[in-house]
Amino acid sequence: MVAASLSALSAGLAGGALAQSRAVVPAGVRVAGVRVGGLDPAQAASTVKSAFAAPLPVVVGGTRVELHPAKLATAYIGPAVGHARAAAGGTNVRLTVAVHGQSVRAAVAAIARRFDRRPKSATIRIRNGRPVVTADSSGESIDESALVGRVVAALTGNVRRPLAARVRTVRPKVTASEIGPVILINRGLNRLTLFHSDNDVWRVFPVATGQSIYPTPTGRFDIVVKWINPTWYPPTQDAWAKGLKPVPPGPGNPLGTRWMGLSAPGIGIHGTDEPGSIGYSASHGCIRMQVVDSEWLFQHVRVGTTVVIV
Repeated sequence: MVAASLSALSAGLAGGALAQSRAVVPAGVRVAGVRVGGLDPAQAASTVKSAFAAPLPVVVGGTRVELHPAKLATAYIGPAVGHARAAAGGTNVRLTVAVHGQSVRAAVAAIARRFDRRPKSATIRIRNGRPVVTADSSGESIDESALVGRVVAALTGNVRRPLAARVRTVRPKVTASEIGPVILINRGLNRLTLFHSDNDVWRVFPVATGQSIYPTPTGRFDIVVKWINPTWYPPTQDAWAKGLKPVPPGPGNPLGTRWMGLSAPGIGIHGTDEPGSIGYSASHGCIRMQVVDSEWLFQHVRVGTTVVIV
């Protein structure tokens, strides 16, 4: 009788140990949103591992890029499953995830390199003897900081919904409208042409340019100063001006009523008190205009306007 009782007790203990080794997670329990209720620990761990390893999609425009969480973070699945076995039914157990910040930033930077587009500034080129303003275009740049934050949140929350990358418009440094009108001066023709920023001719004027001994310089310059009713000061470095005195504003002023100084030292576009010189190579390097023409031009250009002399 005693032997039979001991045998029954031994069988009961063995059965209990076996039942405990096959214990399952209570019904309705989840780990980071993954349903593991009714699974044994090994099955639960495998299920959570597969869910965490699912690609994290990032959408840029209409293009989808997949990030691989296993390369970006470490999920501590074993402890989470252990907590799940002891949790009450319906509990969502937290999954601890250690994100590798450097890896996430590198992955996001790689996406940015693929999709970022640099802006293109407008430029001025000489084509067939005339200035041409090339069109500008805006660029695009992924907000890397914002995307890193969203990837980290998705990894720690075990969320795999597509993440839309925030794309910022990057403005070009120089737009065609900022270049504005362009002046072309042809020394051989003694002609000044003002172009719109869309490359169309605006106005054409006859001018006087420099004598052969005092040639007007060629190249690309900018208007750096604009003066109304300027005083003329004799250039100290030129022998022809030796002994001459400054001339205040008035009818006899060699600069007329307007001065548009260029980035070429001592050179400018201006009116003149010698209207008969217009159309000839007659100046000491400057570009002379009829007074009324210089006043019109003065109103339609600005400091920074490009001047091309050919």
